[in-house]
Amino acid sequence: MSNQLSEKTVSALLKLQRNEMTEYYVYRKIASRTKDAHNREVLTRIGEDERRHAGIWKGYTGIEAKPNRLKVFWYSLISLLFGFTFTLKLMEKGEDRGTEKYIRLVDEVPEARGISEDEERHEAQLLALLDEERLHYVGSMVLGLNDALVELTGTLAGLTFALQNNSLVALSGLITGISATLSMASSEFLSARSEGRKDALKSSIYTGIAYLITVALLVLPYLLMPENAFWASLITMLVIVVAIIFVFNYYISVAQGLQFRSRFLEMAGISLGVATLSFVVGLLVKQFLGVDV
Repeated sequence: MSNQLSEKTVSALLKLQRNEMTEYYVYRKIASRTKDAHNREVLTRIGEDERRHAGIWKGYTGIEAKPNRLKVFWYSLISLLFGFTFTLKLMEKGEDRGTEKYIRLVDEVPEARGISEDEERHEAQLLALLDEERLHYVGSMVLGLNDALVELTGTLAGLTFALQNNSLVALSGLITGISATLSMASSEFLSARSEGRKDALKSSIYTGIAYLITVALLVLPYLLMPENAFWASLITMLVIVVAIIFVFNYYISVAQGLQFRSRFLEMAGISLGVATLSFVVGLLVKQFLGVDV
């Protein structure tokens, strides 16, 4: 049947065919790891639709398209790290671009319209799937992450200039960070309990984990670099701060459909602003108190 189509159309169909097979394997892998029976059933059904679509394209191209194994591995890895909601939303962004291609193919391939409608239905079904535990505790993670970024960024920036010794900065940062982690987790637990929430413990755990991971990442440059490389450690720490803010806000923007740019700029501005002010405080303390380590 491909000899009745233009070369450009056949090329487009081959790309779509391979993409459908790739997504079939991704859906199947994610479904196999999904504990919720309803979510697993819907994911499996959508995956089978993708395979059926690939079969329709094969009828036109006459070629057995292979999935993109690298993409299958990549999306499977992302689903393990960030959850299936984020992964599927990321895939749906790609499908939005694909839907436009389907519309352009309708004149030569009538089935393209039906497949386009299938893809739109997939998006609606995936939105209804958003019942992933970690997304229920985004507020707790934001609390832990944001507090750790603001407090530790400022503390480490101030200590860097005041102490000018990576070992001392790392030691002080770890003590401060671990203490603050326990304090923040306890506060979240008590706050949730006072609101009568049954998930108070789990909420405090998410808050504490987000805080502790942030502490570890920010202190890491001071632990790995030589004692006198405190300027390099400070710059690296600030780069890590921006990277953490970027990754976290991108995750939230994709998983929950929120705006990325304004949230990223706001969070980065607060953290880096506090770091700058704390650095000035460290400078003043060293200058006027005559502290010299």
